[in-house]
Amino acid sequence: MAKSKFAKANDKIAEKVAETYEKVENTVVQRYTKIENAFVNRYLTRDGETIEEAKKRMREQHP
Repeated sequence: MAKSKFAKANDKIAEKVAETYEKVENTVVQRYTKIENAFVNRYLTRDGETIEEAKKRMREQHP
């Protein structure tokens, strides 16, 4: 059964909204991770420890 013009337009709009949401979500997560890493690097790392090692240590100390 053929779709009407309105149904096709609605599908295109829904697809575009979903794509835009994914882009916004990814941007927010990336920026948060960048801020989190800067905080861990500045305040939670010990001498010679990497950010990943500090995060792992903190997870083990505070489950």
